[in-house]
Amino acid sequence: MKNIKAIIFDAYGTLFDVNSAAEKYKHKIGDKWEGFANYWRTTQLEYTWLRSLMNRHKDFWQVTEDSLDKSMKIFEIDLSMKKELLNLYKKLSTFPEVKEVLNNLKEKDYKLAILSNGTPSLLCELVKSNNLDNIFDDIFSIEEVKIYKPNSKVYDLPFKKYQIKKNEVAFLSANTWDVSGGGNYGYRSIWVNRNNNIFDNLDYKPKEEVKNLKQLLEII
Repeated sequence: MKNIKAIIFDAYGTLFDVNSAAEKYKHKIGDKWEGFANYWRTTQLEYTWLRSLMNRHKDFWQVTEDSLDKSMKIFEIDLSMKKELLNLYKKLSTFPEVKEVLNNLKEKDYKLAILSNGTPSLLCELVKSNNLDNIFDDIFSIEEVKIYKPNSKVYDLPFKKYQIKKNEVAFLSANTWDVSGGGNYGYRSIWVNRNNNIFDNLDYKPKEEVKNLKQLLEII
């Protein structure tokens, strides 16, 4: 990929492992922890899309709590664990290769940023707890426009600030709908396909696909 000036990362599922919150509690949740974690994440995303369509915005932390409430009821999780599970979402772990790759990219002349559904405070806390301070030039949150991805207003945020061409932005996400959102907007989207999934049919197919972020270094 030539002429890339900015590398923009989705946060959840791309840099930060969304299942790591429930995994830290698997000794209490039991064998159903992974199903519970996946359901929580799916419900969380569904709520962001539905709220965007209904123009009934709540910030990501409130959506995360609402989706946790439903998930705990479905999986019959002890409600006394709610506060601890929710707070673990503030301290999600990165995937193993993330820090090394980001440090490598930082040494090169790219703008590095996060573009996420998360609230500014939540994203900053995640970056800090994972010792990623001073890596990113910007942390863009949808709270600036009060609507969730994949609305084009979200992808406008880094484009407008950096005043570069859309095809000079490499946008990475583990979510196919987000890859399509960024790609249809004009970014050069890269799919981080950690789990050998099938890409969705959403009028965009990325030219580049990686299994983890280390492979990004081979194509940038």
